Amino acid sequence: MAPRVALHHATSYRYDRPVSLSPHEVRLRPAPHSRTPILAYSLSVVPSSHFINWQQDPYGNHVARLVFTGTTRELAFTVDLVADMTAINPFDFFIELEAESFPFRYSEALQVDLTAYTRPEPAGPLLEGWVESMRRELLAQPVRTTQFLVALNQRLAHDIRYLVRMEPGVQPAEQTLALGCGSCRDSTWLLIQVLRQLGLGARFVSGYLIQLQSSAALGDGTGGPDTEGPDTGGPDPDRADLHAWAEVYIPGAGWIGLDPTSGLLAGEGHIPLACSAVTGSAAPVSGRADPAEVLFEHEMRVTRLRP
Repeated sequence: MAPRVALHHATSYRYDRPVSLSPHEVRLRPAPHSRTPILAYSLSVVPSSHFINWQQDPYGNHVARLVFTGTTRELAFTVDLVADMTAINPFDFFIELEAESFPFRYSEALQVDLTAYTRPEPAGPLLEGWVESMRRELLAQPVRTTQFLVALNQRLAHDIRYLVRMEPGVQPAEQTLALGCGSCRDSTWLLIQVLRQLGLGARFVSGYLIQLQSSAALGDGTGGPDTEGPDTGGPDPDRADLHAWAEVYIPGAGWIGLDPTSGLLAGEGHIPLACSAVTGSAAPVSGRADPAEVLFEHEMRVTRLRP
């Protein structure tokens, strides 16, 4: 029987004085296209003096828009959810005949639909060189699309070392290549730029990564941007992190998740919260507070439930 787990995620900001808060947007609810069944979900917010309106943004993500009244010394968000961790075969998809081998071209209608996801940023010399090396090594002759995506994802995971980076924002692709390292969101943005340079539609995904002790394939020490990162002795049993990965659009298959931190395709442990063409639109929390000293606290744990 597939394990059923409870995930608890608490984030708080404690201010040294009463502050006013601007309207906030919170993207901490599993996205509609999550393949992992979510059996229960709740979001609690402090302060209690607020109005909440659930909506969907232009990308279809669930967004809680919060308007606060008065002042507060604390802002906190607590997510509790129950997920059914039934194993997902990441290769269980169908590809249209015209896209079975790469390179291929999207149809004119599909190209219009994917405009926001196919527009790359200007490429620097390092990105141009890395993409060209992929063309020589992987595309000397037409190759099966699935084989190409797997090889590309694994090559990037090999070339870019994972590190914990607590600074906000995402590194430009050129900087990640120059350093040879980056956080999960940095590697993801680099992969997206590579895919777009190759003519494919790709989007940024922020979400939860649940790693269970039995899920050895996920146990590579991937950590999210807001966690302490991998344990050099191996992943702790049954852990959860905020994480980032990419999705690429393949005709027939739809959006396929690629995790450049591990070099694997996304599976049941990858629970998307927000997907977007640009990184800023996938931020878990966005909003402002009056100037103040802030103590930030973050807690995440996952617990197996009895059948």
